[in-house]
Parts: sequence; structure tokens; C-alpha cells
Amino acid sequence: MLSRGNCWLSVEGIPKPIPLTGGDCILLAPGTSIILRDSPRTRPRSTFREIAAKANSNVAHYGGGGAPTTIVCGSFSFDRSSPKPITQLLPSFILIKADQARTLALHNTMQALASEMAEQVPGSEVVATRLAEVLFIQVLRAHIASEPERNKGWLRAIFDPQMGTALSAIHDRVNTPWTVESLAEAAGMSRSAFAARFKELLGQTPLEYVTEWRMQKAMQLLPQRDKKLIDIARSVGYESDAAFSKAFKRVVGANPGEYLKRGKEK
Repeated sequence: MLSRGNCWLSVEGIPKPIPLTGGDCILLAPGTSIILRDSPRTRPRSTFREIAAKANSNVAHYGGGGAPTTIVCGSFSFDRSSPKPITQLLPSFILIKADQARTLALHNTMQALASEMAEQVPGSEVVATRLAEVLFIQVLRAHIASEPERNKGWLRAIFDPQMGTALSAIHDRVNTPWTVESLAEAAGMSRSAFAARFKELLGQTPLEYVTEWRMQKAMQLLPQRDKKLIDIARSVGYESDAAFSKAFKRVVGANPGEYLKRGKEK
């Protein structure tokens, strides 16, 4: 995010450079190459990683002679043990302009985050991590608000009042014996309308999503040595470890034992 100043952004796969001004924010998927420069005609001379390596703190100074520009940057990492990682559910590039809807809260969070990183007082790292998580959600909210009709899939569904309610119910009560009818009731919709809307937004049926979420929770529990397989099975909505193992292999591609062994080998 540019907290002040101006620059031009070139993104891999986008033909024309994009002008950025103070308050603009970008979110990039892993592996997406970008170039930031003061003019589209300026030849890039260094990378963020090389600049950061020269700095003795979290603040790096580079260049000089022109109008000052301040850029705050960071990265997010996610648990890899997921049948559908969140990075696959998001666009590779999100641009939030300073004058878009829902950006006031985002800017306030970014200012607080920049302050924590600059001062480095006791507890700054913990506070900065929490603020970064809040910032990530605020960026997604602003992105959805900017293009509500173009945004489909999980990203749109989780913030949809009715679909979001159903998804929250699945996430919070994973061991509930969910049916399409009970989920539709939670969303305040008819069964047919709910099933059609769910499939339209997420590309799968409600019960397919329930099964995927159960397996995701199971993958978090399996490495815990104090958890028996039957206890894990029941905690994610299965009465027997056999039924759980069958569903796990269908979704993950390996049974629980094979999955744990594969994780140890890594």
C-alpha cells in the first residue's frame, strides 16, 4: 500500500502500467511479478528483497532526488493442509483505489500497521500481525464491494448475507448432520433456491462443501497425537472411523494414515 506519494505499477500479464497514488492498495498472489517505479519510462534497478537486505530494520530507504513515496508491504501465509487453499479461491491481482467504497477502515488499519512497524516498541510484532489479518479481510471486503456482480465463488458467498450465514453455520458446527434443508433454513431460503444459489456461487453442492470443510478440519486434527481416529471422526460428523476414512480418501486422495506419513516425509 502507498501511504503517500505516487508511482507506477507494472503487473505480469497486464499490458499497461497502472498509476498509483497515496492510499491505493494491492494484493498479489504468490509468484506474481510486479515492478514499481516513478515513471513508466524508468528502468527498474532493484527489487524489494534487495532493498530490504540493505536495511537494518523493517524500514528501508531507497532512491532520492524526487518527491518522497512511502510504501508499506508484507506477506501472508496460510496453512497448506487444505483440499482447496484460499490462494486458489482469490484473483492473482487485486487493486483497491483510495477512493473506492469501504476503504476508510482499511486506511486506518494501514496507518496503525505502518506506525507499529516504524516504531518497533515492545509488542509491535504481535500487534502488527493482528492488524495484518484485519487488513487482509478489509481488502477482500473492499474488493467485493467494488465489483459485486463480477465476483463469484467462495469470496462472494462468504460475504453474502444468506450464503454467508449458511457457510458460517457449517464452519462453526462442523459435526452437525447437515442436510440441504437444514442449511436452507439457516440461510432463510427455500430448499430449491438455496441449492441453486449455492451451486451458482461455489460451483459445488452444499453437501459437497460440507464434506470438504470436514476434511479440512480433520487434517488439522490428525497430527495431534492425543487424538484417536474415532474421536476425530466424531468431531467432524462421522459415527465410525471407517466412514470417515472413506470420505477422507475420496476428498484428500489418501487415507488418514497415508496422509500423516506423507506429512512426516515432507
